[in-house]
Amino acid sequence: MRIIMDGKALAAEIKAQVRAETEALKKSGKQPTLAVILVGDNQASAVYVRNKKKDCEECGFESLSYELPADYGEDKLVALVKELNQNEKVDGILVQLPLPAGYDERKIINTISPEKDVDAFHPVNAGRLLIGEEGFLPCTPAGVMALLDKYHIDVNGKRCVVVGRSNIVGKPMALLLLRNNGTVTIAHSR
Repeated sequence: MRIIMDGKALAAEIKAQVRAETEALKKSGKQPTLAVILVGDNQASAVYVRNKKKDCEECGFESLSYELPADYGEDKLVALVKELNQNEKVDGILVQLPLPAGYDERKIINTISPEKDVDAFHPVNAGRLLIGEEGFLPCTPAGVMALLDKYHIDVNGKRCVVVGRSNIVGKPMALLLLRNNGTVTIAHSR
């Protein structure tokens, strides 16, 4: 049986729900704010960041954008992330990956406060995912699970194959399928 899943329609539903929640927060005096950091001129990353800004606007979030040159420097980037961690106005921080050559991505990710790590790349958030605790989820795997849920596709007891083992999509996808009682096989290039 073939099912055509409409991700755009689901995204619109979710954004409408988030916007309503955001409006309620604003009435209580809280303005949700996302800080997005882009270092360098990777065109795919620039498109992604532009889409995040648009999503924030649609959801009623304030978006703080830091578009920095490739030679900005790792120490300055760490200092910026620490400053955003301390900024009570900022609820979430997203550092767009990949970073240019010369930056230690792990160091930058580890600098983000787990409570503001909306990508869920910090080891604390990855660990929460691993042991089944609540918390931020990586966007793409969470989106896949939302689509499966929307179309009433239950993975409980099913054999699931994940192609790829990246920390951003593959591994978290496998963990979310396991969390929902799927039997998971991970296929990768080796």
